Amino acid sequence: MASREVSTMIKHGFIADPSLSFSPSRTAKLSSAAVSSPPPPSPPPPPPANESSTHSNPTLFDMMSEEHHREPPPRRKSHSHARVTQIMAEFKNDVVYGPSDVKLTVVGKDGYRVTMDVHKKVLSDKSRFFMVKMSSRREKGVSHMVEISECDDVEIYVETVVLMYCDDLKKKLIGENVVKILALLKVSSAISFDEGVTSCLEHLEAAPWSEDEEEIVVSCLEELHLPYDVDSVSLILQRVSSEPRKGGTDDEIFLKLLTGVLKAKDDKARREMKVVIFKLIREEADVEVSKETLYGLCHRCLTSLVLCLSEVTTQMLDPGQDRGALMGEIAREADNMLWMVDILIEKKMCDEFVKLWADQEELAELHSKIPTMYRHEISKITAQICVGIGRGRILVNRETRFAVLNTWLEALYDDFGWMRRVSSRSLDRKLVEDGLSQTILTLSLKQQQVILMKWFDRFLSKGDDCPNVQRAFEVWWRRAFIRQVMVEPDASKLQITLYD
Repeated sequence: MASREVSTMIKHGFIADPSLSFSPSRTAKLSSAAVSSPPPPSPPPPPPANESSTHSNPTLFDMMSEEHHREPPPRRKSHSHARVTQIMAEFKNDVVYGPSDVKLTVVGKDGYRVTMDVHKKVLSDKSRFFMVKMSSRREKGVSHMVEISECDDVEIYVETVVLMYCDDLKKKLIGENVVKILALLKVSSAISFDEGVTSCLEHLEAAPWSEDEEEIVVSCLEELHLPYDVDSVSLILQRVSSEPRKGGTDDEIFLKLLTGVLKAKDDKARREMKVVIFKLIREEADVEVSKETLYGLCHRCLTSLVLCLSEVTTQMLDPGQDRGALMGEIAREADNMLWMVDILIEKKMCDEFVKLWADQEELAELHSKIPTMYRHEISKITAQICVGIGRGRILVNRETRFAVLNTWLEALYDDFGWMRRVSSRSLDRKLVEDGLSQTILTLSLKQQQVILMKWFDRFLSKGDDCPNVQRAFEVWWRRAFIRQVMVEPDASKLQITLYD
């Protein structure tokens, strides 16, 4: 091995440095010097023989190898054991009640044991469990001996016993977290410590919970079945559940919320609450709201949109009219309608709206009379419907699919350039083009041909200002001219023949 490589390995400790080993002359000098010194203690027994132990100076590799064979260090006491020790040190029970007359031993499932000097009167008065335990014949001597075995959490049992000595238990629990209170509640219930149960329930009713703690609280209370505190438990659970309302049904409240958002005066607040409510609807799939309520709001939005466009077409003739205000009004009404469509799709109720949108010939006619810069927000509704159909989230018959394209596709083509430029952040162009392509391909081959031939001419003249449905065009081409499926009648059945 090259000297440089050897030096490097010595430097990093992988082989021993020969200059550090004792030479015979040095050994002799050490031996003579040791004559006047007291004999050293007996060396410890040698480690098990292995290849690395033959080196007088262990290398890093040797030490790494030996580390693997060492016994793991003894485990430290858990935090819970340390907490029990602290509680026991602070537990001064003989000041008021005098010398103890009961030895209580709490044993955990892991074998951990804690013995406490307590008082029969305190435990018997506070807990029916201990009253029964200590009503039996006394043992020899002056004290009872009581043991609680197989405890899940020794610390909580010890703390619960200490709480029996508190004059103001409710005040003592202030500042404890919800999980700790639930643990104390479980033990208090198990040993029939009624004051502890009541105090824990009062704490849970008054303290705030996180959403994660909310589930734990409900689960714990359902598990415990506390018949003697039904009113307290009911009061706590009212935070997360409700009794039948006198002020209106869930549907009426839902209607009020949606209507409030649609009519909001502050645009920023309206946009924020739309996001919040839609998020909650998406997360909670079982939120119940009737179809009548949603479609009632849809009809209101459509009526508002028609009136808005009618007013705009009249006001456009007035040169003094603020066109920015007109644009904002149309955009607001279109955005409200688009939000309702999103909710209908999420609730799987959008099929009837597609037919309703296909029948809006009056609205489509008004739309064509308004400059694109004012009206393009309305075409987002058509785009969203196509995305829903193309992704299989809206299921309607073929006549309805063709009708909605027949009514609104030209408007979508006309507005797409403005949609792409003005709404570049909110409009996913690829998503819209894929949805439109898939929607076209669900039609009959003749309907596909009618739509795609018109698109072909539009795309060649408008380019990026027209949706690119080239994929649909290619699929239609292959279906029409390359792979033709022919249905041939037969006496017994229909035969489908594929021609290439």
